[in-house]
Formats: sequence, structure tokens, C-alpha cells
Amino acid sequence: METDHRVHIGDSRSLERLDSNSVDLVVTSPPYPMIEMWDDLFISLDSDIEGHLAAGRDRAAFEAMHTALDSVWEVLGEVLVDGGIACINVGDATRSVDGSFRRYQNHGRIVSAFDELGFEPLPSILWRKPTNSAAKFMGSGMLPPNAYATLEHEHVLVFRNGPNSRYFEPKADRRYTAAYFWEERNQWFSDLWTDITGRHQQLTGTEDRERSAAYPVAIPYRLINMYSVYGDTVFDPFWGTGTTTLAAMAAGRNSVGKELDPGFETEFRKRVDAIGDLTDRLVAERLTAHETFVAERQAEGKSIEYEADNYDFAVMTKQERPIQLFRVAGVDRDAMCYTVDHEPVGVDWREALGAVSEL
Repeated sequence: METDHRVHIGDSRSLERLDSNSVDLVVTSPPYPMIEMWDDLFISLDSDIEGHLAAGRDRAAFEAMHTALDSVWEVLGEVLVDGGIACINVGDATRSVDGSFRRYQNHGRIVSAFDELGFEPLPSILWRKPTNSAAKFMGSGMLPPNAYATLEHEHVLVFRNGPNSRYFEPKADRRYTAAYFWEERNQWFSDLWTDITGRHQQLTGTEDRERSAAYPVAIPYRLINMYSVYGDTVFDPFWGTGTTTLAAMAAGRNSVGKELDPGFETEFRKRVDAIGDLTDRLVAERLTAHETFVAERQAEGKSIEYEADNYDFAVMTKQERPIQLFRVAGVDRDAMCYTVDHEPVGVDWREALGAVSEL
């Protein structure tokens, strides 16, 4: 199986180099309004924002920043297929403007924007961000009443493009082989994720991390497996250092990214060098976790009715039987286009994946 991955340098507020109905899933983490590290970017999109911030007009700045994002959300409505899903990872902001401290609810403003564009809001997800800070509390420390709770979660907002779900031909192989395990379904489709630690993040330094604000690759990898099938195309309009593209490569999907800053592609090339190891680990973790689930269930005397078609373990449901995971066998690059060769991982997966399977 081959997948294609393209990166376009340009403004995602434009349909340039994108075709209508060419994308099956959007997974992205946009710049967050009212987070200072993104001020310069938003000001480059709307010069009035600088004046709003300087004059303490925080609400006007907040709205102007989101208006810039609204133009991207409009494009998503064009490029997404009917019934396609958009997953927007965003955090709220806390900031003092003109001596006043407050929270800016980015997630609520984005939900309103998608609703007005005709998207169907679906249940969203909160994920708990890891923190190493010993001084987590803001405000007056131990003294009431002026301390503030910390923001230690982000939102994954989920929207469907139109009222109807995507249509698939009956018994579509690419859908059934892309099934997830029963216990994965129960964990992934919970509205609160506490198990994402950022372990798979591949950025090389703090400067790159600050410039890109990249989210852990585990987030887009999970979302891509939840909301797309083999052969689908995933789009990230705020590509950054390509975290969504890496996740799409690992999940065996095609991808398109769009990015204003051409410098990020250099960082991405470094990350692609490790895509084989990353994919092997992700696949090994999934298969090992399922084997552990089966062993624990059987130890409790609970039965599992079905056998997987491509693996030597049991599965809970008939829909899981055709599951087929893939590893990356090679990557070819031509300018800013990448072709990835995938090979199926079968019953000999422990041997095929090597040391990473020894978890």
C-alpha cells in the first residue's frame, strides 16, 4: 500500500492548490487567539489587532483574531466531502490586558463559527496536558479569594460537514481493515483523555517547539484512526512542523498540509527520518495493549468469541476480525511531496517490529 503526502506553502484562507470535496478528514491545531506567542502572526493577518492590544481593547483583539480563523473554517466547508469530519485541537487562553486578568474561551468561539457555517457539532473531547510545573497556581497563592484554577486541558472539537454521515459501499474492505479494537473504542471515544503524555513528540528543541506549538503526535494519530479509513486524505491547514502528516503516515492515510512559513519544512524532513521507528512503536503499542486486554479478560474467566483474521489473538466483535495494521517500509521524497510505502503487519509482528515490541 502506498500513501501520498503533499505540503503547500500558502495561506489556508484561500482555496489555492486545494480541490473541492478532496479531503475526507481535517485534523489541525490552529494558533490560539490571545496567546502572546501568536500575536505577531495574527497582527500580520490583521494590523488592527496590534492597536486593539496596545489600547487594552482585549475583546476587540479576541474577535479580530477569530475572524482571521473564520476564513479558514469557510475553506474547510469547501474542501471536505459531505459527511467529512473536522477535528480542531484548541486551548483557551488566560491573559492580562490593561491590568485585567481573564480567560478567553477560544473553544466556545470556534464552536459558534462552525455552527454558523452549517457544520454539525458532534461531542467533543478534553485531553489533559502533562505539566512539570511545581508552582501551578495563579493569583494570590494560599490566600482567598483571588487565586485562579490553572488551565491543564485542551479541547478537541469535532464537527461533521453537513447533516449526514459519509456513505461507504457495503462491506468496504478499506473500512473494515481500518477497524479499531473494542477496548480502543471504549477509551478513544470517551470525552476525557488522561492517557496522552506527549511521549511520541519528535521535535528536536525548545525553540522549534515554541515556534510551532506542536501538539503530541498521539493526538492526531488517534483522531485519524477514529474518523478515517484507509485511502482517505487528511488535511491540516495549520501544518507547522507536520505533526498531523507524521500521524497520517503512521496510520496509513494520505495527507495534505498547508503552511505560511516555508522554514518548517526543513524541520519536518528531520522528523520523517524517524517515521519508521515511530510507526513501529505505535503499532507495537496497539497490538501489545490488545494482547494484554485479552489475557486479562481470559484470566477473569470471561470469553472472547471471535478470532482475528490476520493475527493469532481473539477479538471481542465480528467487526474487529479483519483488522490490519501497517508499518512504514520506505519513504521517497520529491520536493515537498512524500510517497510512503506501507507493508502489512501480521502474526509475526513481534519479530517484524523488532526491539520496540518489547514493551
